[in-house]
Amino acid sequence: MTDQFDSQAHAELITRLNAVSTTSLADASKSTTPLRELPCEITAVRPELKLVGRAITVDASDGLLSMVAALKMATAGDVLVVRGSKSGAVSGELFATEANRIGVTGIVIDGYCRDRAILLTIDTPVFARGSKPSAPGTSALPAIQMPLAIETVTVHPGDYLVGDIDGIVVGSIDEFAAIIDRAEEIEKFEGELRMKIVNGSSILEHMNYDEHLSALQAGNESKLNFS
Repeated sequence: MTDQFDSQAHAELITRLNAVSTTSLADASKSTTPLRELPCEITAVRPELKLVGRAITVDASDGLLSMVAALKMATAGDVLVVRGSKSGAVSGELFATEANRIGVTGIVIDGYCRDRAILLTIDTPVFARGSKPSAPGTSALPAIQMPLAIETVTVHPGDYLVGDIDGIVVGSIDEFAAIIDRAEEIEKFEGELRMKIVNGSSILEHMNYDEHLSALQAGNESKLNFS
């Protein structure tokens, strides 16, 4: 977090991020620095839960001690971003329960979780690629707080993540602060437009489709706009 953020401003930003969708944030970031998006195969165990927090990065590909080390370090507001193990699940009911006790705001696994029946009762969001009954061992030394590559996206310790049913976006606190106003505007505008459509107004009445298409067909630059 940069020096320009005092604790009150930081808390207010987190509250605002909790109130907007990842889609609004992604759209808002198009005109600045586009937010990074984690692979869509990493999905929420409980889709109704929202994730907002700062990253503690964890390499648990060789075993579970990295998860224990991360939980020992974690404080309220942290998100564990985990490279999982191909041999089994790196988080289940016990680690998720401890994360919830600490105030960790999410566990994001590039790999597998387990104990889904219990995870469905825990209020700490867990995102994973799937589940496996087995778990890896505990003999490898812990590895935490390093840049973590998840396919084409690199998550750094201290990055912020926002996740919901549509996926997870990643950025610095400065990047999120730069787009939150615009994201809120998008959220409000689209909510109002959706209600107009619900009440019988065609979406075509609120976009420049014909003009946009004509411009493209003529080889001119154009943008589809909504009103």
